[in-house]
Order: sequence, then structure tokens, then C-alpha cells
Amino acid sequence: DLPRELHSWRQMADYSPEMRQFACLLHLYHIKAYDYLRKILPLPHPYSLTKQVWLSNSEAAAGFSSAVFLRLQEQVERGDQAYRYCTVLLQDTSLQKQQEWDPQGKRLTGFVDLGAGILDADEAPLASEAIILMAVGISSPWTAPLGYFFVNSTSGRFLAQLLRQAINKLNNVGVVVLAVTSGACARGAETARALGIRTDPRRIQCTFQHPPGSARSIAYFFDVCHALQLIRNALQCFQQVEWLGDTMRWQHVVELAALREQRVLEPCSPGSKGRYHLKVNLATLLFSEGVAEALEHLQKLGLASFQNCSGTVKFVRLMSSLCDVFYSRGLYKKEPLLAGNYTKISNLFNEAKSLFVNLTDSMGRYIIKSKRKLGFLSFLLNAESLRWLSSNYTCPEGIPSHHLHTHAFSLDPLERFLRALKQACGSSGSPTCAAFQAAYHKLLASCSLAPGSPHSAGTASPWDTSVCRSRALTLGSIHTQHHPAPGRTLAPEYPYSAGLLLPSSALSNALTDLSLYTQSLTCTAGWVAEQLALGLQCEACLASLFEADESRLRCRSVLYIKKLGGVSLPSASVHHITSISEQVLNRYGKAGGANKNTKLWHLSLEQKVFQELLGESPLFPTLTNHLFEGDLSINNHYTVLVKEITQCYLNVRRKPAQHLNLKYPCGRHRLKRLKGKHLFPSPLGSCQSS
Repeated sequence: DLPRELHSWRQMADYSPEMRQFACLLHLYHIKAYDYLRKILPLPHPYSLTKQVWLSNSEAAAGFSSAVFLRLQEQVERGDQAYRYCTVLLQDTSLQKQQEWDPQGKRLTGFVDLGAGILDADEAPLASEAIILMAVGISSPWTAPLGYFFVNSTSGRFLAQLLRQAINKLNNVGVVVLAVTSGACARGAETARALGIRTDPRRIQCTFQHPPGSARSIAYFFDVCHALQLIRNALQCFQQVEWLGDTMRWQHVVELAALREQRVLEPCSPGSKGRYHLKVNLATLLFSEGVAEALEHLQKLGLASFQNCSGTVKFVRLMSSLCDVFYSRGLYKKEPLLAGNYTKISNLFNEAKSLFVNLTDSMGRYIIKSKRKLGFLSFLLNAESLRWLSSNYTCPEGIPSHHLHTHAFSLDPLERFLRALKQACGSSGSPTCAAFQAAYHKLLASCSLAPGSPHSAGTASPWDTSVCRSRALTLGSIHTQHHPAPGRTLAPEYPYSAGLLLPSSALSNALTDLSLYTQSLTCTAGWVAEQLALGLQCEACLASLFEADESRLRCRSVLYIKKLGGVSLPSASVHHITSISEQVLNRYGKAGGANKNTKLWHLSLEQKVFQELLGESPLFPTLTNHLFEGDLSINNHYTVLVKEITQCYLNVRRKPAQHLNLKYPCGRHRLKRLKGKHLFPSPLGSCQSS
């Protein structure tokens, strides 16, 4: 249906929709074929395609979002330097291949669409995935979804062309792109090669020229979380890796994740007479300082499984330091590239390169040349890209690149947006094109480019994105993989711990021994803490649930927890929240005239608990600094933790048999008293001793 006359192709303004689709598709999928055909037909110059709106839409349809680029241009024209520099993120998500009828547009949907419209023909292919692009501020944490594209097949060359189109459009509105980030996967590696990136350790090329042949370069990054998962898979497959006389054994990590609670008989610290149980914090990240310290500690305790683990400790500690740099945490939390830290970071990168290039399996074969090399090569490329940026990038005010926020080079902001997108779709599986487009329209309507705005990248989940994405990198995931087990139930040693608190229990109503009531409340609060610990993915938050001896270890990956008849004693903060919840339940639960099975009644109880907690002493003092590690918002770990504890306790009080899985014998309960002092070292009502 395309015209054959040459004069029909000369004026771009006269192009029909089919001609626009042909030009855009050929340019994105086969740039060499497009350049060759321009010798025959007067097709537009590639740069002219960027200036046209053929791949853009004012609404939330497929293609680049014109409204977002317009708002970015307005910010730049106002002189706001925070919007002058950015990185571009690229990610894909799967779609359900389904043809649907759009009653408003009176057309069929579900087909491939790159922004130039759907091909109106029987041969039009159904879309199987969406490609999403996002711009993220480097010196300021703003995010801007640039657009999406419905495709049914992609290649590295196609994605490279899409990235170049996005870079051109950003440059046109005054935004300078310093780097691009893709996933550390086969498609990401193919995209990097198409742009001219080389990952050979002997001659790494970490930048590509844009426009091609110009003097201007752009750095390339692989997503750090993806790279860490690849390294984890490599270690698990090889089981043992060696380098320059050191050995890292995967079994040490498996043994740590599988370590059962062990009773510590000797005093835990001078002046402490309590007996503790050693417990592993399964929310601890595999490549963290906490795991390194835990392995060293267990080795000093003389446990046979952790002898000769110095090589494992060295490897984990090196990976932890690399993560600190690329996630802007630890020593590099605020400003990762301060002048005083650059030498330290450069030495760290040199040490990592020396280790990775000399890493061999048990047969002496170099891993950097094996089929499991991409994760290690990704870190080497990222290190060179960061070095290049710190050496070549200077802000307009003359401030050097010390203020680069390295977390801007991860896919976390885009993953957060995709998570919000899937929640808006209302289904757990892959959405259809129509559902995706409707959800994107909804998010784009509430999108704000303000730094730190929760709407700039979609609604964040209760637990921040970096923690959710790292779920496969925790000790808990390793434990589940090697030792799958059903959910934990309350130890039968203390059946009264729930029985005394049953609203219908005659013993509970007639109870006169307040010490037994306190023990019952303590055990129930401990059960709540253990249940929440099964799902928590944050190391600091999990540690704050229990009454632990912090003087024993600086890290939270190994905890020393007091026990009461098989149930872990909760922290004073958890106990205080459950105590307030119990008071509210006793005060309002007996009031008549209300349906106590409705969601509204349950929410009213939660609201009254929060009202009681307002004005109280601060809860979870160990989390004070932790609150400032992520995005500042009311929906942070602290507030969500309080909410989860309240909900869990109220749920178990309403339906104790269902949650605790207990059988209550007839007659009197067999109650065990605690000998000596109460196990809590401080008053249970105090919230300052968590």
C-alpha cells in the first residue's frame, strides 16, 4: 500500500499513516537497511525522525510521552540545574497476547505499536511485551517515565536505536544524558554491543559515542541487582571458587542460612545472667558486611562448619564494599564520590578486577571466560563507567562529579514504577495491552517530576523497592532453597500464651494472677514477632522485633535472643504495641451495636491503637538512623512495621485458633511459672530498651 513514486516521499508533512509506520519501523529495527534505502527513496534523515512527533503521543498511548518532555523542557528553561543531567533506564515487561475491542476508539487493540499507530491489516502481529524508558536525575532524585512501546520481538540493535531516539529527544529539550542502564541479561548485553560497548577485561570500552562519530560519549551501566543475582548463581553452580591462594566455598553460606537456633549457656556479656539463643537473621543480604562478620563470629565460636572460611569472608566483604559504592550506602551513603573517597574507591575497583580476572573453579578454569561470566563482567564495566564519569563529568557551576548519586544507575526507580503499574492493572499475571495502557494513563496523570515525590515513579510499596528486588539475595532465600519448610506454629510448651487472652475464655475473664497475664501477653507478642519475621526482607527491621543482646555482636545477621518456653521474647517496642492493642480491644471490643466482622470495625480498632500510640515514647530506637536510609515519606519502614504488628495482633486475637493452630484441653491449663527474675532486662512498658 506504499506509494512507489519518488515525489510522494519528499514532503514529510504529506506522509500517510502507513508511510510513517514504514519509516519508523525500518529505522528502529534495521538502521542499515534504512540508510541503504535512503539512497533509492528520499526517506527522512534519521535526525528528522526524532524532531517529528511520529513516535510521540500527547495522551498515554504507546510511544514517547510528549507531555513529559514538555515538562522537562519547562524545568530546564527555568534554570533548574537539577534537571540538566540524567541517566536513561531501559526495561521490558511481559504482556498477555490478546486482541480486544476498544469501544471508545472503535478499534481493535493488542497489536504492536511503536507510537506511529497500529498497522491496519490482518497481518498485524499481537504484542507480547512492553519496553519502558525512564529518565532519572543524577544530582537530584527526580524520575520521569519517557514512554513505552508494544512489541512482539526485540533485538539489541532495536533497543539501541530506541535508546538513541530517547537521548536525542532529551537533548532537544535541554537535558543531557550522561549514562544509560539496562538489565544484566542476554538482551542487555546485546544492546551494549550494538552501541559499541566492550566488556573484555583486557580492553573494556565503557562508553559509546552519540551521535555516532561525534566526540560526545555516554557511559553504560548494567543493573547491579541483576549482576549480583548472576554472581550468586555462579557461586552456587561452581560451589567453590579460588583466586591467588584464597578459596570461597558456597557451603559456608548454606550452613549459615541453615543454622538452627542454638542455646548459649555461658553469660553473653559481663553482668548478664540470662541465657540466650543464637538465631540467624534470614533477612540479611548475602553480599553484606553482616554476613562477613557472622561467619567470622561463628568461626571464633569453634563451630566445625565454619572453620577455614577466611576466603569466603574476604569475597563477601569485597562484594559488600562494591554494593556500598553502587547503592550509595555505608561510608558512601550521602555523597559516594567525595574527593577524599575517590582514591579509596579506585583502589577497591582495582582489587575487584584483580580478583575477578583470577577467579577459577575447582578445575582451574577461569570463570571470567566461562558461561557464568556476565555478572562479574557487569561489575567491571560499571566500575570503569563510574571512573569515567568521575573524571570527565563536571557540573555547570564548576562542581566536580563528587555529587553523582550512584543509585541513579540502577533499575530500582523503573522497577518501582512497573510494580505500581501492575498494581494499577489489578491482576497478578501479565496484563493485556488495554489494561497496561489504562494503568499507564492513570499513573502518568498523577506523575510529578518533583525530586522525591512518591508519584514521580509510581506509588512505592510498603517495603522499598531495593529491598523487594533483593529478596533472592537474602539468607532466607538460600535457606528456603536448601531447606524448604512449612510456616512456623507456636510451641506447644505454652498453650496458655494464647488461651489466657481468648475473649470467650472463662479463665481469662476470671484471671487474678497478673504475672500470668503478663506472661501470656508476652508470649503472644513473641509469636507476632516470629510471624512477621517470616516475611520481612529488611535486616534492621527484623532485628528490632526481638529482645536481643546487642553487646554480643555489632552486626544484626546473628542475633542472641531470649526465649520463653520455645517462643522468642519480643522487643519492648513490640510488646508495647501489642499491649496497647490489647487495651483497645478490651475497651471497645465489648461494646455492642456494631458488627465486629466488618472491615470497617477492624480499621476503627487500628485507628484507635494509633491514637493511643501518639504522644508515647519513641518506638524502635534502633531504627532511628534506618529511617533516613531510604525515601523520606510517611509510608516508611517504621510506620509500616507498627501497622503490621497491630494488624497481626488484632487478627490473632479475633481468630486465635485459626492463626495459632492450637487445641485447648478441657479443664485447667497447665501453667509454668518463670523462675527468678523476669526475662525482660527492662520494664515491659518501657519503649526505650528495644
